[in-house]
Amino acid sequence: MAKRKRRRRNSSLISVLVVLLLVIVVGAVGVITSLIKKYTPSDVRMGLEGYYKIQSDDEVVLILQDSVSEARGKVSDGMVYLPYQTVTETLGGRFYWDQISQKMLYTTPDTILEITPGSSTYLSGGEEVQKEYEIVQEKGDEYYIALDFLEEHMKIQGKTYEDPARTVITYKWKTIETMTVDEDTVIRYQGGIKSPILTDVKKGDTLTLLEEMENWSRVMTADGIDGYVEKKYVSKPQETELVYEGGYEENYTSLTRDYKINLAWHQVTSEAANETFEDAVKDAKGVNVISPTWFSITSNEGTISSLASADYVNKAHAKGMEVWGLIDNFSEDISTLETLSNRESRGHIIQKLSEEAKRVGLDGINVDFEALKEEEVPHFIQFLRELSITCRANNLVLSIDDPVPQYTSFYNRKEQGIIGDYVIIMGYDEHTIGSEKAGSVASLPFVEEGIRLTLEEVPKEKVINGIPFYTRLWTEANNGTVSSKVFGMDEADQYVSEKGMDIYWNNDVSHNYGELQTENGIEKIWLEDEESLEAKMQLVEKYELAGSAAWKLGFERADVWAVISKYLQ
Repeated sequence: MAKRKRRRRNSSLISVLVVLLLVIVVGAVGVITSLIKKYTPSDVRMGLEGYYKIQSDDEVVLILQDSVSEARGKVSDGMVYLPYQTVTETLGGRFYWDQISQKMLYTTPDTILEITPGSSTYLSGGEEVQKEYEIVQEKGDEYYIALDFLEEHMKIQGKTYEDPARTVITYKWKTIETMTVDEDTVIRYQGGIKSPILTDVKKGDTLTLLEEMENWSRVMTADGIDGYVEKKYVSKPQETELVYEGGYEENYTSLTRDYKINLAWHQVTSEAANETFEDAVKDAKGVNVISPTWFSITSNEGTISSLASADYVNKAHAKGMEVWGLIDNFSEDISTLETLSNRESRGHIIQKLSEEAKRVGLDGINVDFEALKEEEVPHFIQFLRELSITCRANNLVLSIDDPVPQYTSFYNRKEQGIIGDYVIIMGYDEHTIGSEKAGSVASLPFVEEGIRLTLEEVPKEKVINGIPFYTRLWTEANNGTVSSKVFGMDEADQYVSEKGMDIYWNNDVSHNYGELQTENGIEKIWLEDEESLEAKMQLVEKYELAGSAAWKLGFERADVWAVISKYLQ
């Protein structure tokens, strides 16, 4: 009886062990299956139509340099067309839609091309030029320009691929980082082996590096696919210079001088004020350009007033000074937008300036259009393009006055620096009559930032820094209001002396500073003097700028000219 019991117990034990073994095997299989599933790359592919979010059959995806644009091109009769806004705002194209004439304009150094939408011809200097395709197409409320025409008139190159239609456009010719594919692999939608595949790449293919991570790199393929590749399949990044192989050449010439510009603005408000020239410049040693405020736009039709004087120009020439007549948009009776958006109005201004320049013997035109709104700037730039044609034909220097970029980044200084001869930074008005807070007219950090930002768009040999000869006396009233008034240098010193202000050098702003408690509130002053101007002129030297421009004659002391000239040798 005892033996039989032991056999039953052994049999039960074996059954348990078998069950346990099966459980272990099943579990192991499950773990192995899970691990295989986890570490096996996905072979699921994402359709490129969905990836690019294609909306219509005539749509062309635009890859601008290394970024997929939200804007889309159109294809018509096998020709790719780019949106006008993309051409001008992103690619920097010199095209301009003239609303009144309903024509697309393109300005060269010596003429204006006129293109009617839907036409395969355009006018150049009155002559008709034939192309084999429609140059500009109108679709809905948008205008599109043929890629082939753009490549003739811009330093860009485009290549179009199919399935889906997409065009890769290179327009920044610079050094980029690239990787070479070392082994056939795939580009995935995101960084991870489970992410869908976008495309295959072959050994030897070149990829543009967009972002480098630990195990993956975000790259762009030559045909414009933005995705991720495992780093183990590609080489280390290397610098590659993008080389332009097209036929377009930027042929804008400049009338920049081979010496530093020492310019002084002369505020002239009447014909009689021209007679103050001799007195205004009697101490201005080293000044080689004078810019009298002679011209103003007086109507939206482009009429201008003129105080230009041939006698004044002759006197300036006798002293070795060039004369760059200034034109402004200060009249409250005009709309800068309405005036500059009208081709006829722009033409009237340019024609009158040309006539006056010839009449009195001007050497240049100085454009001082201030308080421009963003919507006015494209029209302002087109005005400058058209004006530059006339200036170039008549050997007139074209200079443009701009506020500091901190406040006006939308001014398109890059284009100004191409079509104009000089871009003048108005390196002052950091605090103005309308400021809610007292402060200096032009602190050194403010001025230097303006220079630095301008040089990001304009070559240094074309940049002139404007300096102030004036100071503001501020009153912070007991009732909380802030007001100011303008002093010239001697007037400011006299006021400080009479009031017994303690003056000390403020290194943070590079000004001599003083304040005074009065019964009305606190008076504060940041003096523009020889010391503050020298700090600014040192920046002109440091950044190797083309010169300086001073606002305005009559506010300065004789001693400042030696300081300025020292840095313009």
